[in-house]
Amino acid sequence: MLLATLAAGGQAQNEVAIRRNQVGCYPQQEKVIVVEGMNPSGKIKLTLPDGKVKKPKVTRKATSPWSGKQRYIIDLGQLNTPGDYHLSVGTEQCDLHVAERPYHDIAKASLRLFYLIRSGVAIDQGGAYNRPLGHADTHVMIHNSAASELRKAGTVISSPFGWYDAGDYNKYVVNSAFSIGLMFSAYERQKDYFDHLQTDIPESDNHTPDFLDEMMFNLKWFLTMQDPFDGGVYHKLTTPNFEGFVMPTDCHQPRYVVAKSVTATLDFAAVMADAARLYEPYQQDYPGFSAQAAAMAERAYQWAKEHPNAFYRQEQLKDPSVSTGTYGDGHAGDEFFWAASALYRLTHKPFYLEEARRYQPQRFSVPSWGGVASLGAFEWLNDPQMDALRQPMLQQMMAYCDDAIKGVETSSFQSPFGNKPNDFGWGCLAEKCCCQALVLLMADQLNGNTKYQRYAFQNADYLLGRNATGYCYVTGFGDKSPMHPHHRISAADKVEAPFPGMLVGGPNPGQQDKGSGNLTYPSNHPDESYLDMNESYASNEIAINWNASLVAFLCWLDALTAIEH
Repeated sequence: MLLATLAAGGQAQNEVAIRRNQVGCYPQQEKVIVVEGMNPSGKIKLTLPDGKVKKPKVTRKATSPWSGKQRYIIDLGQLNTPGDYHLSVGTEQCDLHVAERPYHDIAKASLRLFYLIRSGVAIDQGGAYNRPLGHADTHVMIHNSAASELRKAGTVISSPFGWYDAGDYNKYVVNSAFSIGLMFSAYERQKDYFDHLQTDIPESDNHTPDFLDEMMFNLKWFLTMQDPFDGGVYHKLTTPNFEGFVMPTDCHQPRYVVAKSVTATLDFAAVMADAARLYEPYQQDYPGFSAQAAAMAERAYQWAKEHPNAFYRQEQLKDPSVSTGTYGDGHAGDEFFWAASALYRLTHKPFYLEEARRYQPQRFSVPSWGGVASLGAFEWLNDPQMDALRQPMLQQMMAYCDDAIKGVETSSFQSPFGNKPNDFGWGCLAEKCCCQALVLLMADQLNGNTKYQRYAFQNADYLLGRNATGYCYVTGFGDKSPMHPHHRISAADKVEAPFPGMLVGGPNPGQQDKGSGNLTYPSNHPDESYLDMNESYASNEIAINWNASLVAFLCWLDALTAIEH
């Protein structure tokens, strides 16, 4: 429900607030709302689409472990008829939307966002968000830190295309590879859905699914980020300093590729190995790409084996120094595991199986750019022919899922996410909420049941409004969503509404941006430490890895009914 009419908006403290999923629910999905500010017993009125009225009862009461606020959880029962259900508690009112495909529009927008943030081309199918070409990146210099005997410092290379990484205008291999790898994992589990999902991009009329076309736009940039003489991969393409909040055409700093790193090289190897497999049927549009990607992936892995301690250390970069995002990581075991698993899946060479065994993780953790072992696990879980490590990976995932759903029945918002202080922090809505839900859905599919589906839906409810701030944390959706994300184009393009379909980082009690400007957070409580201001990079930035988790999660939810219908 795009930009729905304002209903239960932001109430001041001590006022009554109704917290619910502002986007919509499936008929078969449980319908739970949360009320805070008063005991709503006897005061709840639910008007059905046919005009009939029910009076739901409070299911239980919960107390916030941080603010001490009293929350009242109300299960509205079976609402199986599509339509808008009107809720009132005292003077507060809102609608709950029930539909056969409630997540379709928001899922499509989350993927289409990648088109809107393309670099190096004019955006001419973005409606109000059209813009001229910025950052052609056909004149990019080799930084001192990236120089080699055959590519000396100052050498000019062409490195166009790709996606702007986050609120800034740089392009980072580590995060780009993670983003594609995560979305590839969801694509392989819901291939029929993604193959038919239309996102209205320039490539929509070719013979390749729009999803793969969008991934290819970033992969074309990847092809330029490997040193052709030794196989190592540059960590990022960047300006020395972050640009101001201006449009791409107003950016004038020189751009460089900087030091090769073992983590970027391994992430590159993993993604290119997967891409070599996935694009093989689409030679008509991308002739020769699969063979090229396979060769580049193997060369990258060899470089990483020869340079296992080549970690990115930004403080060592001089002439010029660089102060943009680091994506630094001092441990590469998880990257080795992911890359070796992907390459074994592609080539079936015993060497890569031995490597995967060597770096095999001992426990499952949700995917993040700095922790990609789970993407390696997905390689084994997504291919029935990959049985060598399949069972231990599945057992680890099941143990994680069973632990994740503990405590839901006593939680403040009836969801697996949001019950522990460490659930909140930088990018928590992606890694801790969306990725957790994605894993729960994947576990169900692998086991052939729906044991965890209910809990995945609960995380969707939390993300889309049933939470402590009352925000639907995806721009352009719901009746209270972020209007001022930390995103340079949205701040500078003179369009009032930000790009739709962007997931913001979310509540972050670290408040690392508090010292910049005059930012004042409304609360220090972990689940309320959120600020809808474009200066708040700690809680309100956007990033491709976060949106990748949103795509993987919400498209999977949309696929549940798309397949049935």
